[in-house]
Amino acid sequence: MADGVMSRVKTALLMPYSLFQVVTGRKDFRDPVLGSERLNRKGLHVWRVKTTARIMEWRRRKLTHLISDAERAFFAENGYMERRNLLPEADFRTLVAEVEALKAPAREMREGRAVTRRIPLTPDVLAHSPMLRSFLRSEKWTGPIRYAGGFNVEPVLSIQTIFGEPTGKPGEKDPQTDLHMDTFHSTAKAWFFLYDVPEDEGPFTYVAGSHKLTKRRLAWQKRMSVLASRRHGGGAFRIPATSLKRLHLPQPTKFSVPANTLVVGDTFGFHARGISVRKSVRVELYASQRPNPFLPFINLDSAWLPFVSGRKEVISWYVQDWLARLGLGRLIWQPVGEVSARDTVADR
Repeated sequence: MADGVMSRVKTALLMPYSLFQVVTGRKDFRDPVLGSERLNRKGLHVWRVKTTARIMEWRRRKLTHLISDAERAFFAENGYMERRNLLPEADFRTLVAEVEALKAPAREMREGRAVTRRIPLTPDVLAHSPMLRSFLRSEKWTGPIRYAGGFNVEPVLSIQTIFGEPTGKPGEKDPQTDLHMDTFHSTAKAWFFLYDVPEDEGPFTYVAGSHKLTKRRLAWQKRMSVLASRRHGGGAFRIPATSLKRLHLPQPTKFSVPANTLVVGDTFGFHARGISVRKSVRVELYASQRPNPFLPFINLDSAWLPFVSGRKEVISWYVQDWLARLGLGRLIWQPVGEVSARDTVADR
């Protein structure tokens, strides 16, 4: 009885905070408001999806100058952009050589048997890599990311390496190989592939057109929000490939692309990491952009603050470390010291 009373008191005290979360990017259905089955049956989740979609459309109209009309039309229809031969060959080779020579502090995350390594591209790391530094400032790279994300701000940047493995025993499956959406609103992720990506070594896959907010997609979102409320789960909803037809969607496109290719996707659309049939290594420049989706401002950037520019990834890790020490979260990204992008993973 006492535990029940204390739980209700705690919920009441935290209610203002929970109400505030409605107009943030939080997607946790364990929250008493966001995870209320009654409210989501009445359309709370659908309201968040529709409202952020309208705000995103408004912000993107302010950024149309960043990409061509043809590319903008293709993105509106498909939810992704692809640019091959992004850099002149000599510049690309210089950039790859700089990445290969670079050793810097990194962290890794293990999902199933797959390992993701990230080396944040901080000002210190870029100090001795002039081609890499120049590329990250160029509109060839920044334009598509900022347009897709709907914010004229600096993205989170890193060198990312995916160490893929064939699916092993039950429980060892890489969850990233399931088709999923990242969250309830449009976000941008970008991959600039530094080596060729074979079709059978875990390429990025994307369901063309799945970013569109159709009536069928909205009905699916509502149904999933009710189920997530019952289970007190997360908001990165999964969908089996066999269910795509019900939403009038095609099968995923596999980005088995040559080196020097940039792919930018709206990860409200369904996407996944492809299956790797053998041990594989995929190296890319990776960027993500996910500010508060309810913000109408396109230029409000935390990178303006002292010591933030180029350090967004590192700062987020420091926050995770602090929460883990307080027992308020778990440490997902484990520090591995100074490594290069292609160094072997320990205890693979």
